[in-house]
Amino acid sequence: MTEPVPTRRNAPVLALHVPEPAYRPGDTPDFSSLVIPAAGDTPRPEPSVRAGETHPLTTALVRVLDEQGAAVGPWNPRLDPDMLRAMLRNMKVVRVFDDRMYRAQRQGKTSFYMKCTGEEAIAVAAAYALDREDMNFPTYRQQGLLIARGYPLETMMCQIYSNAADPLHGRQLPIMYSDKAHGFFSISGNLGTQFPQAVGWAMASAIKGDSRIAMGWIGEGATAEGDFHSALTFASVYQAPCILAVVNNQWAISSFSGIAGAEQATFASRAVGYGVAGLRVDGNDALAVYAAVRWAAERARSNGGPTLIEFFTYRAEGHSTSDDPTGYRPAGEEQQWPLGDPIARLKAHLVSLGEWDDERDAALDKEIDAEVRKAQKAAESQGVLPEQGFDRIGSMFEDVYAETPWHLREQREQALAEAREYLGHDIA
Repeated sequence: MTEPVPTRRNAPVLALHVPEPAYRPGDTPDFSSLVIPAAGDTPRPEPSVRAGETHPLTTALVRVLDEQGAAVGPWNPRLDPDMLRAMLRNMKVVRVFDDRMYRAQRQGKTSFYMKCTGEEAIAVAAAYALDREDMNFPTYRQQGLLIARGYPLETMMCQIYSNAADPLHGRQLPIMYSDKAHGFFSISGNLGTQFPQAVGWAMASAIKGDSRIAMGWIGEGATAEGDFHSALTFASVYQAPCILAVVNNQWAISSFSGIAGAEQATFASRAVGYGVAGLRVDGNDALAVYAAVRWAAERARSNGGPTLIEFFTYRAEGHSTSDDPTGYRPAGEEQQWPLGDPIARLKAHLVSLGEWDDERDAALDKEIDAEVRKAQKAAESQGVLPEQGFDRIGSMFEDVYAETPWHLREQREQALAEAREYLGHDIA
């Protein structure tokens, strides 16, 4: 028998708060309530300061580029024009690459794709701010790390197509790249795992007496996972030489950032409770991203401990090709985002310096389009996903053990025999 619920006079009825986005399909989005500090207003402490001295920066916003495209304030990294042009080029390559691979998925050439439209500055600028030997533990939208480090577009496409030239032999979902030489740890589909992996790698680097640091990446939704907190505990306790990046693009699949706690505090402010350094950065400002990552890298490399960085940005496209954002957010909301387009902002900066113009920009766009098309043609000559058959089925038993155990050798032979019978011809 159920016990009666006791009644208490004058006691308020308990209630829960269920976060809801401010706007849904059909609404007119309005971001005027967002507090966006002016570029150059946020102070820049020395990387050697105590972690607590950075905590006011977890509710501020590191910005360098102003509305006219000028670089202002103490965080201005004063990059030379050649580096700025290289960053602009790579950001443009990422966007064109995304568009072509998105279309390839829609044409049935692969099963899945995820774009990072509007977030190109984050990964590309971070790649330039880190040393080449540093290791990244990325999530889904950091393809710019590979592109900025010169990883071949054709190889990336072969992985997306899971064809014969896929270096991962079809064992990962499309876009889950992996390349040790380019400092890109294998992407995990289990969200949040990148953070403790990055901290562990950084701890191992310190134990070995190495000088390389690690950078872990997650989206704001994954901060609600236990892995996020485990990573910060170890990073804080052992002062691991790492950078932990939260890409807050406002949406985790179809749930908005409030579900992960954005209504209560910034994601950067999680640093306060763990006693580590924290920064909140304009993720659509390539110079601010570069400056913040460079600052955190210097801090980690000089044994100053970890830094948690929140990159404040907006996911302009759907979560993936499996997602339709019009089902949960207003059409055109991305165009109202007050921090603008990162590519257009970096271009405006170069123009303001007299180091770029519309004619050169148009020529670069044409060059990049031809480059990406050429890579796609070469990748597709190796085959696309629907064309893959059973000819290499035996490879699923490779690259796991140094010496394949007897039971897997038996399974391999059985699989090959069944494949030969199905295909009607011999295979290796």
